Amino acid sequence: MRLTVVLDIGKTLSKLTLWTAAGGLVARRIRPNARIDAGNYVALDHDGIEAWVAETLREFAGLGPISAIIPVAHGAAAAIVRDGRLACPVMDYETPIPVDERLSYASERDAFAATGSPAFPDGLNLGAQLHFLERRHPGLLGPGAAILLWPQYWAWRLSGIMASEATSLGCHSDLWCPVEGVPSALASRRGWAERLAPLRRAGDVLGQLTPEWAARTGLPTTVQIHCGLHDSNAALEAARAFPEIAEQESTVLSTGTWFVAMRTPGADEAFNLSSLSEARDCLINVDVHGRAIPSARFMGGREIETLTGIDTRRIDIVPDQPHLVAAMPDILATGTMVLPTFAAGFGPFPNARGRWVGMPADLAERRAAVSLYAALVADRSLDLIGSRGTLLIEGRFAKAHVLVRALASLRPDCAVYVGNADNDVSFGALRLLHPVLPPPSHLQRVAPFDQDIASYRHVWQERIADMEIAA
Repeated sequence: MRLTVVLDIGKTLSKLTLWTAAGGLVARRIRPNARIDAGNYVALDHDGIEAWVAETLREFAGLGPISAIIPVAHGAAAAIVRDGRLACPVMDYETPIPVDERLSYASERDAFAATGSPAFPDGLNLGAQLHFLERRHPGLLGPGAAILLWPQYWAWRLSGIMASEATSLGCHSDLWCPVEGVPSALASRRGWAERLAPLRRAGDVLGQLTPEWAARTGLPTTVQIHCGLHDSNAALEAARAFPEIAEQESTVLSTGTWFVAMRTPGADEAFNLSSLSEARDCLINVDVHGRAIPSARFMGGREIETLTGIDTRRIDIVPDQPHLVAAMPDILATGTMVLPTFAAGFGPFPNARGRWVGMPADLAERRAAVSLYAALVADRSLDLIGSRGTLLIEGRFAKAHVLVRALASLRPDCAVYVGNADNDVSFGALRLLHPVLPPPSHLQRVAPFDQDIASYRHVWQERIADMEIAA
């Protein structure tokens, strides 16, 4: 009964899950993440997260013999380490970067065709963060410094061993060439490539738990610490456990703060990077095998939260689903709709400015319209990466019936599925340690709506075209 811990540091939440080798979930703990003031930028709460991790691991130590820990974390985050400690707080990618610095950085970036990494706002390109920090702290990335991607920072904290890994390096960092599997020209010119720790595979064992962490947690020093990976890629690995997905032509739509569509092209397809639209939030991710994965994304969870309000009932709350589905005929009949975007600079319509057309007073109708909006944006993102065949919707919003059924209606030539697991990311990380693990459940085929959503989409697209022309 050896147990494995998955440490999942998301953008909004940190999660710790405890698993058996057979894929059974023993325990799950969640903590909302905070943001801290680092003076001239906003930083991630690494100290708060670490204290919670230590406390929770001590609790888990009493639940059974733990043999391994593997970290998962969001992209566009890295720790700069010097002399065995953080050289500065870890920058939050939502920190605004001054225009003059954005322009100076943009002049140095490599072409999209080389990195598959678009020019994103704020600090969403990791290279922009490094540029920002070096401007304020000359010598910060000089000899003796190490750049650790966010999952590997936690692996280093636990094991004392530094590593880099391709799924995080390949997540719109500007530091990596995904096709060649080497650092970018920018990273080499700026000296950042020399500061990256040695490249390891996501499932590799870096070392054992340090005596310091053994004392803090009550775990033995024999616990193996694995390298870890980017969270969306962990979700992709979880999806590949299903026979409907496996290694064939398929797309996984991971839903949370970000909606990330990741397409695994068929074995006979020679994917052309130039077919992706850099201006519409398309990019290349890198999977755990080092393969380039065409992807598209938008800030779906953030937009949904903006449109419905944090404190109102969510679009994915299970008891409300029949009411939201029942509201769909009125939404379609009245032409109520949401136009993009409520997260400016992101997604397939980055320059549009979101607004309501006939916002309903009824809360169920409003949430149904927001769900339909998210489906329409996701549908466009899927088109941009050539998605076809099979689509698996995973994550929090896989429980939003209007959203998933609308996608099934909008993509009639696609087999659309959802899973009923709540731990897709964690299960994907677990599969790196236990590759033959079967999925914890079966996929459920999504039934489309009876109503005609294609006509609604046509009107929606026409309104967007008018908005973009006016802009």
